[in-house]
This record gives sequence, C-alpha cells and structure tokens, in this order.
Amino acid sequence: MDAIKGNNIFEVKDLNLRYGSMEALKNINFSIEKNKVTALIGPSGCGKSSFIRVLNRMNDLIQDCSITGKVLYHEEDIYAQKTDVIDLRRKVGMVFQKPNPFPMSIFDNVAYGPRCQGMKDKKMLRDVVKKSLVDAALWDEVKDRMKSNALELSGGQQQRLCIARAIAMEPEVILMDEPTSALDPIATAKIEELIDELKKKYTIVIVTHNMQQAARISDSIVFFLMGEIIESGNTNDMLSNPKDKRTENYITGRFG
Repeated sequence: MDAIKGNNIFEVKDLNLRYGSMEALKNINFSIEKNKVTALIGPSGCGKSSFIRVLNRMNDLIQDCSITGKVLYHEEDIYAQKTDVIDLRRKVGMVFQKPNPFPMSIFDNVAYGPRCQGMKDKKMLRDVVKKSLVDAALWDEVKDRMKSNALELSGGQQQRLCIARAIAMEPEVILMDEPTSALDPIATAKIEELIDELKKKYTIVIVTHNMQQAARISDSIVFFLMGEIIESGNTNDMLSNPKDKRTENYITGRFG
C-alpha cells in the first residue's frame, strides 16, 4: 500500500506463521490504511484467513500456532507480552463467513458485548443497540421484533446482525472473513452497500474469493499465493495493470 505513514492503522513487518511444521504465512510485509477497505484475495489455502486472524490474535486459540515478526497497531506491537488481547478484540472486531448470531433475542445479541463490558443502564443499552442496528442497515427491518429470536432472521439479516454486534463494541477496525459467501445475490448486494457506508467510520479488512466483489468494494487489494504476498496496491491499478504475471493470471481467472 502506498499510503502516508500517518494514515496506516496496521503495519505488518516480517510476519511468519506456522501451524506445527506447516508454514502458512511467509515474510509478510505491508500496511493497512485507515478508513479504507482492504481486500485480501487469492485461491483457497493461500493464507488469507490465517492472515486476517493475525490482526486480532484469533490464532491464539489454535494449538501449535507460532508467529514471528511484528504486527503494529497504532505503532504498538499487538504480539508484545503486555498486550490486552480482550481490549484488542474490542477495537478490532470480526465478522465470520457463516452468520453466527447467538440463540437469543435480536436485542440481546447486540447488547451482549456492551453488557459484558459492564454497561447496565437500560437507556444506554437501548441507544447502543438502536445505533448499531441503524449503522448495520438493519433497524428498519427489525425495530418491531426486537424480542424475537435472532435465529428467525434470514441469512442476510443474520449477517448484518453480526455486523451490528461488532459495531456495538465501538471498534476501530472490522475484519470480515468472506462475509457474503453463504448469502444470495440480493443479501450480498446489501452487505456490499453497507461496507461502502461503514468505511466512513471504520477501517475494513475483507477476505473474498470473488474478484468482482473486490473490484466493487475495495480501495486496496492484497494478492496472496501459497502463504506469500505476491502483489499489493490500489484496486484500480492492480486490476488494470498488475505487475506480476501470477496476479494477472488469478485476476483473469486462469487459475484459482
């Protein structure tokens, strides 16, 4: 990313990640710019999901995972011993491939995080829940059924609810690991419109298999192949004039 240093929210330096003896990420160096959408592309098994989980230390939950190098968030290494991982995950939220609402009411799903943080005031909770649902473009569809079980929502609505749940924690960054791969085209279009709106307030990093989606929603693209970054840069430049033949072959559908 050819970004001004002051605009970078993450700086990744000489990152390597292993699962046991398997090398999943090799010598990763790049930065993520604030209030932009960065799309991670590449074929299955190339390291995209492993990388996105590095940014909020979700890989800590995987046995035999070892990481070297530095991941700087606001110039602080998130893998330093002093890092408060719970606080990091509050600031760097995550939305997964398959919608995963909790088996409770719509209201309680969104209020869950703030309640865990100690928010007890009912008016404050209502305000946070409403604002989060508005920001996730879901409020108008659910405002009259807040006590309904979240599992009754459609797949697309469930994914927007998961985004609202992440927003309720007031993060700075939202990580999205193929958030539309389980959704139909109409629900996908709604999520894409939402991402375009969300980047005004949040920094978004999204893993996608869909080249057309990356072209529609991202400001920057990072192309992963076999655990390495082959090329990264401005979306228009990458799509119109890739510098590496492997990037061109992937973008044009010759492999992947």
